[in-house]
Amino acid sequence: MPKQFQIIPYPFDSQLEFTLAHQQRDYLSWPIVYFLQNTQEAYVGETTDMVTRMKAHLKTENKQQLKSVSLILSDLFNKSATLDLESNLIRYIAADGQFNLLNGNLGLSDHKFYQQKEIYWELFRDIWSELRSLGIARHSLEYIDNSDLFKYSPYKTLSREQTNGLKMILNCLLDDQAKVSLIHGGAGTGKSILAIFLFKLLKTDLKDFNRADFDESDEELFQLVESVRHKYGLLEIGLVIPMQSFRKTISKVFKNIKGLSPKMVIGPAEVAKRKYDLLIVDEGHRLRQWKNLAAYYGTFRRVSQQLGFDELTCSELDWIEQQADRSIIFYDEFQSIKPSDVDAQRFIDLQLKSSTRIERLRSQFRVRGGAPYMDLIHGIFKDGAAMPAKLFESVHYDFKLFDHLDEMVATIKSKNEQEGLCRMVAGFAWEWISKNDRTLNDIVIGESQLQWNSTDVDWVNSPNAINEVGCIHTTQGYDLNYTGLIIGPELDYDFTTKSFVIYKDRYKDKNGKNSISDPKVLKNYILNIYRTILFRGIRGTYVYVCNDNLRAYLSQFIKQQQKQGAEQEDGVLISAVPCAHSVPFYDLAVAAGNFSELQQSDTLQYIDVEERYQDPQRYFACKVVGESMNKIIPNGSICLFERYQGGSRNGLICLVESSSFEDRDFGANYTIKEYSSKKTITEEGWQHQEIILLPKSTDDSYSPIILKDEETVDLQVIGVFRQVL
Repeated sequence: MPKQFQIIPYPFDSQLEFTLAHQQRDYLSWPIVYFLQNTQEAYVGETTDMVTRMKAHLKTENKQQLKSVSLILSDLFNKSATLDLESNLIRYIAADGQFNLLNGNLGLSDHKFYQQKEIYWELFRDIWSELRSLGIARHSLEYIDNSDLFKYSPYKTLSREQTNGLKMILNCLLDDQAKVSLIHGGAGTGKSILAIFLFKLLKTDLKDFNRADFDESDEELFQLVESVRHKYGLLEIGLVIPMQSFRKTISKVFKNIKGLSPKMVIGPAEVAKRKYDLLIVDEGHRLRQWKNLAAYYGTFRRVSQQLGFDELTCSELDWIEQQADRSIIFYDEFQSIKPSDVDAQRFIDLQLKSSTRIERLRSQFRVRGGAPYMDLIHGIFKDGAAMPAKLFESVHYDFKLFDHLDEMVATIKSKNEQEGLCRMVAGFAWEWISKNDRTLNDIVIGESQLQWNSTDVDWVNSPNAINEVGCIHTTQGYDLNYTGLIIGPELDYDFTTKSFVIYKDRYKDKNGKNSISDPKVLKNYILNIYRTILFRGIRGTYVYVCNDNLRAYLSQFIKQQQKQGAEQEDGVLISAVPCAHSVPFYDLAVAAGNFSELQQSDTLQYIDVEERYQDPQRYFACKVVGESMNKIIPNGSICLFERYQGGSRNGLICLVESSSFEDRDFGANYTIKEYSSKKTITEEGWQHQEIILLPKSTDDSYSPIILKDEETVDLQVIGVFRQVL
């Protein structure tokens, strides 16, 4: 198929007007896109009057050093198509890293038009391929999509929310009574993008903005920027990022953007070096205070004293407020993860000040699961959650629960080969023993033997990251395509109290738990860690859970990953022949309502389970049918049980057999419920006075089964529920 476009180069000199007038007569008044360049700098534009536009560029001081122009011509172009192509070229050329763009970051098009996806995106892909062959572009579009320079580029089209936030910030800078702009936003709401966009906006020469293509909103923003420039002149600005790893990543981004420098990206301690007109703080919830600072204690004390603060009572937030005439702080209380983070109350106090202006970002830009996924994670990861037991469904987001860690690791590696930027991440529930001896493994579960991240800085992009496991400290702030999350043994769930349980001794982040006396505070930090990690994956998140009860709880909301095998039922491998990985599977339909109909297990099969359950004398499986336990066990689930061998059963989810209603020769009746009993002492010893079998359902019509006196005699607990398979 012949090409549907041309890319024609010309010298960018005084003869260009004459050359174009004679050689490009058919396109003189036709929509085109062009690319101006020298060896280091470039400018992307579009026009319907190429001669007039080139004459204007030749008279512009900062473009006179450019040496050539490449015209992109096509009979398929219309004004909407060229605006879209211009925007895409700006985004991708900026992120390609070969040129510093002279373009301002206002006026980028982001609107829908006829056949945008069907024709014009494919046309753009072909044009990009041609640009690579000409040496104008270096990398593939897929490579750029995964690059930090693309993800954190200031060449973005802002959402309406982000635009409103930007206007508020600029008006705040013009308001003599306003000192702080506090921007609230959850993970993935575009806080970092807005911070970088603003920084570039305030550092761009006003002459570099192409006002000819501005819409009404762009013009309003430009006028605000003009007013800020008129008021302050050239602002002394710093971008403060508390986390070292993310700070280094953004520094690399700034190195490749015209008008910006890595030196503009600073840590909190660096604000002591000078006064600033404006400090922009990204990830403000990670600013620190005098708690569990480890090696940072000395620096914190020195800077606090240098700035005239008492190190025991101040925080890095105080440093920011003192060293900047104005500050813009991006903040999310749900991403505070350790005691050293500034107390939430300090931000509450800040927003109550008359000099503080507040804006909120709610729209989700990172996670393709959107608001339903965000609401689900926030809803289920809190005590007393009243979320209905319903599996998350989305054609846009891949959210799965794995029973076998090795299977999840293999899936993440496979996705990484296909998509790139897929990583394993875990809660801090294992010692980092490989730090000093790389022959040792930190996380050993079943057949999986894994090591923590080998570097603290920019681990996500490090060469061996796909073979390692990151933690919250190496992933906070980053985007991933797919996240494989290991929820460690430090977190569990109690179905009786409907609350999360933490085991402090299993949580290995010493600086994250020392000085915490209130278990609720530690629990909140740990839950925030897992919430934050669950918002890293753009296209999907896979989850493996160490503790049984927590896995059972989450299985109400997260689909089980279907196992690969020959014969399967609901994704579970079933075989007629036992093997080393299997336990017995009885073909019973255990009722999750009242007792089941009389039934016998005529066929014994075997079911594949993870290593810790591979004891056929101790564990077995069968199917549960009905809705009375749907908060824990979805209707039709195949469940794993541990054979009951004595001890208290109160509060446990039990498989109960009864033969009191029918002759045992013909089988028995089965149900599954939460077990509760009352006992009395007789001459013969302890006897049941009453047994109560409690439903756990979203349907309030299900009532407890209450058995008294002789009704309890033929009742037998045969298994304790462990997990949904």
